[in-house]
Amino acid sequence: MRYLLFVWMPCQLWLVSALAAPLTPFPKLEKPPVATTSFTQVNELLGAELFSDDKLWDDDLAVLADRLKWPLESQTSNESSFRSYPAASTLLFGSRPYSIALYGDKSGPTMLSIIFANKGDAVTYTPKAGKPDKEALAGRDAQIKDFKKAISDDKKNLTSALTKLFGAPVAERMGQGKSMSEACQRWNWKDHAFLLTAPRDEYVALRLMPAAVADQGGKSRVSDSELIARSKTRIQRRENGDVILKDIPMVNQGPKGYCAPATWERALRYMGISADMYALAMAGHSGAGGGTSLSALAAGAKDAVVAGGRKIESGSMAKIDPNFVAKYVDRGLPIIWGMFSTKEYNALANERIKLRADMKDPKVWKKELGLGRKDPKAPKVDHSTAHACMIIGYNKETGEIAVSDSWGPEFEERWVTGPEATAVSQGVFQVITY
Repeated sequence: MRYLLFVWMPCQLWLVSALAAPLTPFPKLEKPPVATTSFTQVNELLGAELFSDDKLWDDDLAVLADRLKWPLESQTSNESSFRSYPAASTLLFGSRPYSIALYGDKSGPTMLSIIFANKGDAVTYTPKAGKPDKEALAGRDAQIKDFKKAISDDKKNLTSALTKLFGAPVAERMGQGKSMSEACQRWNWKDHAFLLTAPRDEYVALRLMPAAVADQGGKSRVSDSELIARSKTRIQRRENGDVILKDIPMVNQGPKGYCAPATWERALRYMGISADMYALAMAGHSGAGGGTSLSALAAGAKDAVVAGGRKIESGSMAKIDPNFVAKYVDRGLPIIWGMFSTKEYNALANERIKLRADMKDPKVWKKELGLGRKDPKAPKVDHSTAHACMIIGYNKETGEIAVSDSWGPEFEERWVTGPEATAVSQGVFQVITY
């Protein structure tokens, strides 16, 4: 049972057994109609100035995000993303969006993903350590009832709004692999495909992508040769002995317990596979509000990984040290790591950022680490701090490893010693490899 670990939101998440119902495919129609609505009409019903003309895909990505006040989430050499977790008063197509993510590359925008009512953002539960919290549990159960109704309401509202704009939809299935694919209603406008999906008791998502991409099912695949070539440019070796992976997309999981799905999205996109943390949460049977088994997530995402030409390596590690990490980082592969994100650990990792900022001489820094290099006392297991993140680098001279969390750009690179990491480790890891 070593690999059946569960990951909660850093930190305080819970697990609910809420298995996703199987998707029922819509009847396949020949070709979606092309609507002739003006872009001003689309903006008006949307409730935002998304379009400046009839084509979104040639817009300047940063200018578009700035116009809509969506902050930068990630910037790599191949792609960028902007993500907003809007206030509750925000409405798009008359419904409340919980997460808005704009993706793009050097050519411009490539996809817009808007998540409405969903089991992750709409449910909050903060358990008290050591004993059940009946009042909080009752509140959580009410939220679960409310979000299921909200999913149904948002689906109806969005279907009505999009049909008013573009006419009747047609059926499509989008996504990579069986467990992460989505049955969608599709509306075409100019060179844009609007795709609405609402897996039962999971989420309502509206995705906007080029019609040509939607025609291919929204799938992506990068060849091994291209990925290996990219890997060589992604390994950064610094003069101070740090070896770090760059170009890993950041995903901000927001105020919910999707650390495992968000970390997996980062790893998949890094390996050239399109991914979305909400679809990954569905594949991994995440609980309402959060809580995901890493082994269940790997099993649920396996077909998408294989379809993308990759494979999953899982294992255990009793000790975390630079030599272990180097086996993967030196190949350009980040490690998905199950650990306990304790208050003490985070305080140490955050303070280390400041102290380490000007580290130039690894021998001097090794001495300055002092007590930090001694084996720390193993913490008590507190499942409310269970977490998933990435190990993305190492320094053999100082005995440190670099860790990256899915909480936004400021948590992209933090350093702790091997013993400090071992003390909070759940002892398991996963790597998406080629």
